[in-house]
Amino acid sequence: MTQNIYDNPAFFEGYATLDRSIKGLDGAPEWAAIQSLLPELRGKKIVDLGCGYGWFCRYARDQGAAQVVGLDVSVKMLDKAREMTAGTGIVYRREDLERLDLDAQSVDLFYSSLALHYLENIDTLFATLYQSLVPGGRLVFSAEHPIYTAPLQQGWLADQSGQKSWPVNHYQQEGERISNWFSDGVKKQHRKLSSWLNALIASGFVIEKLDEWGPSAEQIAQNPALAEEKERPMIFLLAARKPLI
Repeated sequence: MTQNIYDNPAFFEGYATLDRSIKGLDGAPEWAAIQSLLPELRGKKIVDLGCGYGWFCRYARDQGAAQVVGLDVSVKMLDKAREMTAGTGIVYRREDLERLDLDAQSVDLFYSSLALHYLENIDTLFATLYQSLVPGGRLVFSAEHPIYTAPLQQGWLADQSGQKSWPVNHYQQEGERISNWFSDGVKKQHRKLSSWLNALIASGFVIEKLDEWGPSAEQIAQNPALAEEKERPMIFLLAARKPLI
């Protein structure tokens, strides 16, 4: 089963302090770029993979989605999502994304924010998502960039002038990476960018857009802490679709 780090109390409490936890979608600097990848949501059946607090689920419902399902392996996250969600129109369900079983051609859009890099078997998931999408259906997701996940010890290196660099040693060696982020022993999976893309292609997806996201000058001016994100991509955003025929 996928590691359920979000039910670790120390991790959960640390995660709650992030801007994206407190402010929701607007607290995620990449949100505007993700929005540009999304299709029209009105009338659509949408599944959020790793829904967390349910911010996107509520956004999709408010945009007129016909049906919204939020899936997460974390009981704590799902409890928080239900607590924060008023009204109807959203179903939250506990699922391990590596063991997902969904009806064929039942979903218009799969969305996922920074969840898929925790999964060991991405090929099976993409195949499941493909068969579950209606023809013309979309997959839009973000994940940690392989440049970010590559080193065994994640962290900046600084030269004598103070210039920061991010190591990319072990880039070609795919597999588990352990990071200490809010809690020790957080397991993530490093895979090359080509492996992400080829897994999608092998499942039948057509890749529409890849964005190796970085902050704009305006965003850095508003939040100087984002400046270091110019030095390397921390995340990537991807939009893919199932062909009509």
